Amino acid sequence: MKLISWNVNGIRSILGKGFLEYLEAEKPDVICLQEVKARAEQVPQDFEGYEVFWNAAIKPGYSGTAILTRKKPASIVYGIAREEHDKEGRVISADMGDFFLVNVYTPNSQRELTRLDYRTREWTPAFINHLNELEKIKPVIFCGDMNVAHQEIDLARPKENTRKAGFTTEEREGFDQILDTGFIDTFRHFNSGAGHYTWWSYQNGARDRNIGWRIDYFCASAKLKPALKSAFIHDHVRGSDHCPVGLIIN
Repeated sequence: MKLISWNVNGIRSILGKGFLEYLEAEKPDVICLQEVKARAEQVPQDFEGYEVFWNAAIKPGYSGTAILTRKKPASIVYGIAREEHDKEGRVISADMGDFFLVNVYTPNSQRELTRLDYRTREWTPAFINHLNELEKIKPVIFCGDMNVAHQEIDLARPKENTRKAGFTTEEREGFDQILDTGFIDTFRHFNSGAGHYTWWSYQNGARDRNIGWRIDYFCASAKLKPALKSAFIHDHVRGSDHCPVGLIIN
């Protein structure tokens, strides 16, 4: 089963930048999208062969997630059952039969770290609770833009970016807390090397120079470890400031 996640930075924009061609070439069983910046009625495109589930933000043109899947989920849950967190359309959870698939777009701490306290003290504990509640029922795979480079190896210039949004001690410890509840960072399970990134600034030719950050992940319940076959980063795929990441499971 091939699972893909991609922060598309606007679904309407990326439709004109090769998204459908990528979908046709890769033929994922499920693709989870973040930062779609649209409601379902604003995207008339027919994604042939896929059923689409949208979770739009209340604020127009902001945030939002979507799941495109060939296999109809047994159920879909939007949000994490916390009204204060669910206005931005950041989470969709799908019961895929043998596991839950959670698509997440984690809040950015913003410049000057104006949203760091909200993210680390409110969002992260609530998201962990959501994962733990699902885990009581069956194994969980979560994916998406986590807006954090977990370790120094996960960004090109760690020293210069210390205490900047996405690489603060608090955010990194928050990701530790998630993994410590029993999850595997699947890309690191298969690849311990440096230079693998999923997001690049549009400035100063950062992408062509591969000065990036790995902030997009697939993480799986430890009990699913025997089913993990491979994990990948499609850093050659453009159209967004992020690239697709993926997981193949038996």
